[in-house]
Amino acid sequence: MNPESLFSLSDHLERLSKDGDPLEVLEATVDFEYFRGWLVEGLGYGDGSRGGRPPFDPVSMFKVLIVQAQHNLSDARMEFMIRDRLSWMRFFGFELGGAMPDENTIRHFRNRMTETGTLKRVMKAFDWQLHKKGYIPMSGQIVDATLVPAPKQRNTEDEKAAIKDGKTADEIWPDEPNKAAQKDTNARWTLKIGGKIRYRPDGTPLPQIALPVFGYKSHISIDRRFGFIRQATVTSAADADGRQLRHLVSKDNTAGDVWADSAYRSQSNEKWLARNMMTSRIHRRKPAGKPMPERTAKANARKSSVRAAVEHVFGHQKNRFGLFIRTIGIARAEAKLTLANLAYNFDRLIFHEGRRATG
Repeated sequence: MNPESLFSLSDHLERLSKDGDPLEVLEATVDFEYFRGWLVEGLGYGDGSRGGRPPFDPVSMFKVLIVQAQHNLSDARMEFMIRDRLSWMRFFGFELGGAMPDENTIRHFRNRMTETGTLKRVMKAFDWQLHKKGYIPMSGQIVDATLVPAPKQRNTEDEKAAIKDGKTADEIWPDEPNKAAQKDTNARWTLKIGGKIRYRPDGTPLPQIALPVFGYKSHISIDRRFGFIRQATVTSAADADGRQLRHLVSKDNTAGDVWADSAYRSQSNEKWLARNMMTSRIHRRKPAGKPMPERTAKANARKSSVRAAVEHVFGHQKNRFGLFIRTIGIARAEAKLTLANLAYNFDRLIFHEGRRATG
């Protein structure tokens, strides 16, 4: 590359910075070097003396996964975009014309992060980073879940029965390894009831439309004060929300109030919250065959005004990240959603740090 080209590249990157490169804001807000020790230890990378040095810097590869989650890109598309976008190249620390990760490298790194449990530890490490910055969980916590679609599966009735019995894809299609590799036996069908409530002329609500969805369910808990995702789990789309409450509620919050919709209300959950000195703010269900008591309806409305904050998280992930599961199996789906949760928390930190700076 001639000197004039180098100056042109430098000028071009400088103009990108002046226009407000969002990745530079992310770099300045999140301490990515803080994760290096967690990544090196978790992934088992040594000093290179015995061939353990990774082909690419683990912090750079972690950044790749975060940007990939922000844009919901396939590994092949991510490989192209790394080479195509100078601002991304600068953020990752790659040099123009130098070695860059291909789709197999990206997939392998993400799989190692998942298999070794490093991804979950990094999520926890960022939570500690938030504590150091003063973002301590307080004012209670809000629990909710959302459906995340995955590619639909076309199976025979016998195959569906085998999947429900817990058989693996290799067991169901032993003579068709290529077909088995493309079959997701962890995702499930469920009905999503939603949309705007419509009413009859007499004021009674019309039945809501139920749409079939195939995929997974992302369960999260956010702190009420700052709105960061503090706990998360992933299940099939058909799993009941209420079963995840105990995995999502944290005792670290400064207040013991827990908000959630009526899907989380059960005698078991109410007793568990009481035993752990927590106050249930979970919606009450409408009595079967009877109208909702006015007092209960008003109480639910007050709870909804607080609980609505969690919908911002799902809206951000679905509208800005285009959240969708492309991979096969719950382990990879969990990796996808954990990265989406991390990416959301990074955006949330940028929001709060921006308010601090202008406040």
